[in-house]
Amino acid sequence: MITESTEILSILQKKFPQIAEKALQEEIAAVGKLMHFHAGTVIMDYQSYVRMVPLIVEGSIKVSREDDQEGKEMLLYFLGAGETCSMSFTCCMMSKKSAIRTEAVEDTTLIGIPIQYIDQWMSKFQSWKNFIMLSYDLKMIELVKVLDSIAFEGMDSRLKKYLFARSKATNSPTIEATHSEIAADLNASREAVSRLLKKLESLGIVQLGRNQITIL
Repeated sequence: MITESTEILSILQKKFPQIAEKALQEEIAAVGKLMHFHAGTVIMDYQSYVRMVPLIVEGSIKVSREDDQEGKEMLLYFLGAGETCSMSFTCCMMSKKSAIRTEAVEDTTLIGIPIQYIDQWMSKFQSWKNFIMLSYDLKMIELVKVLDSIAFEGMDSRLKKYLFARSKATNSPTIEATHSEIAADLNASREAVSRLLKKLESLGIVQLGRNQITIL
């Protein structure tokens, strides 16, 4: 009989090679919990306390930030299989309420790790420390790119980067999303997004279907 801890251990060895220490893998398998979320499910919402840190096994998640003044959302980045949400580390280690929302883009499976272990493992396991620091570094670079695109680039460039980032996170050239959803992620109007998508289609960059865009 395969137990959940045995399944988690197998997943770690196959999908998280950077978490290399056997003792760490065994501790994660002992305290972690496999969790499943359907597409569109909000996993963590604004102003909630972070109870666990996710290791994404399958699927993808989008991470958004809300404007304090007008309540508008802005997409920060996507997370795919083999990744974790670095912003959740800050919240859980400082016992802060969440300033972000995480939502499953597609059906997603993750390993949820209780927050009390996150800080302990930083000093106990070198591979865990390296994994966390690399996650911070990669997502900080993505956040800088988001700021640069808002400050210096036009909506057509932002849209292309969005499509490629979402395609990478889902590991598929086909993006299942409405024009309204994309517009909300980019804090743009639906009409502008539809117009630019048609332009990209005319250039042979994408192919449009019903509630889906395929990158060519």
